[in-house]
Amino acid sequence: MKFKELKLDEQILEAISYMGFEEATPVQEQVIPIILENQDIIACAQTGTGKTGAFVLPILHKLIDKKDNTVDTLIIVPTRELAIQIEQQIQGFSYFVSVESIAVYGGGDGNDWENQKAALRNGTDIIVATPGKLLSHLKLGYVNFKNIKHLILDEADRMLNMGFIDDIQSIISYLPKEHQTLMFSATMPESIRKLARKILHNNAEISLSISKPAEGVDQKAYLVFDGQKVKLITHILKERKDYDSIIIFTSRKINVTEIVRSLRENGFKAQGISSNLEQTQREEVLIGFKSKQIRILVATDVMSRGIDVKEINMVINYDVPNDVEDYVHRVGRTARVNTKGEAITFINPKDMFMFKQIEELIERELPKLQPPEEIGKGPKWNSEKPKADRKNNRGKFKKKRNFKPRNKKGKFGNNKK
Repeated sequence: MKFKELKLDEQILEAISYMGFEEATPVQEQVIPIILENQDIIACAQTGTGKTGAFVLPILHKLIDKKDNTVDTLIIVPTRELAIQIEQQIQGFSYFVSVESIAVYGGGDGNDWENQKAALRNGTDIIVATPGKLLSHLKLGYVNFKNIKHLILDEADRMLNMGFIDDIQSIISYLPKEHQTLMFSATMPESIRKLARKILHNNAEISLSISKPAEGVDQKAYLVFDGQKVKLITHILKERKDYDSIIIFTSRKINVTEIVRSLRENGFKAQGISSNLEQTQREEVLIGFKSKQIRILVATDVMSRGIDVKEINMVINYDVPNDVEDYVHRVGRTARVNTKGEAITFINPKDMFMFKQIEELIERELPKLQPPEEIGKGPKWNSEKPKADRKNNRGKFKKKRNFKPRNKKGKFGNNKK
C-alpha cells in the first residue's frame, strides 16, 4: 500500500518521500488507520517492521493544526538509545511540519537536565522518555501532563523485563483519564496482556510475525568452546570482506572490551558500546557506525533494541542471550524492512539448552555447524538441560530447614548474655 492511500497530510507525505519511503509496511498499513480513528491499540510486531513510523506518522498528522504549546504525546521507551532513535525519526518525519519534540533520559549533564525541565514545564508537543528519568521530573511537581492526548508504550515487553512496571503505572497516574493509549511489543507474553487489560479500553489487537526474526535473515549457528570464539569471529570476518556493517552481541559488558581488543589485534576496525560509556561517547560510537566509519560494533543486549541502522549485513551472537526473546531483538537488527541479512550464533555446551528454547520460540530448527578444521572440533549438540541445573532444581521447591548457627558452647541458638 502506498502512503498516499493512508490519508496522511500532504506535508507528512512530502517528508516521507524526502526520506525515500513510498510504500507502507504491513504494520503501518494496519496501525495507522486505527490510530487516526482514535482507538486504543496493542500491536505485536517484530523489530525492523516499521513500528516507529506506524505510531509517529499518524500522531504528526493529528498535530498539524495544534495551536497551544502543551504536551500532546508521551512516548515511553526502555532505553536512552531507543529514546534518541525515536526522537530523531520524529525530526525526520516532521521536516515540513511545525512540531517540537525532545528525548528525556538519564546519563547527561546539568544542561541536559535543565533542557528537559524547561521542555516539560513549558510544554513540548512530543516527549520521548525513559521511565526512571521521567518519573524523577514528575516527582518534583513542575510537569504538566493535563492535556496529554496520546500515550505510547514502545518495547513494552522489554520494559516489563527490566522491572519498569511500577514506574509505568505511576507515570500513568499523572495523565488525564481520557487519552488514547498505544502499546507496541515485539513479543506478547501474559504479563503484557495483563498490563494491556489494565490500561487499554476497547482496543484493537494486531499481531504480525510474533517472536520470529524477519524472513530475510539467514540464520545459522556454530557449536564452539569458549576458547574458539575469537578465532571463529576472525575466520568469519575474513570471509566476508564486502560486509561493511556488522554487530557482535554479547551478554556481558566485560566481554565487549575483550572482543574489541582481540579484533583490533587481528587487524579489524571495531568499537565497543555498553552502559560503561558516557552518553556522549555512546552517541559518537553510534554516529560512526551509522556513517560506516566503524565497520564492526560490539554491543551488549541493552543495545539490541536501541540501534536503528540501515543495511546491517550481519549479526554475530558471541553468546546465546540469557532471555530467549532477546534473540529476536538481536537478530532483528539485520534484514530490516524487507532487506536481507545474516545472523550467526555461537553455542557453547552450557548454552545448548537455552538455544533449544529459542528454536521453540521461533518455531524453527537452525543448522548447527562445526568450526573450520584449523580452529578445531567443537562440542557435539546436546539440548538436554545440564546435569548441574537438574541437580540444583531437585530441591528447589522443598522447604528449607531453618538451622541456627552454633554458639561458642557448641549449642544451637543465639549467644545471649
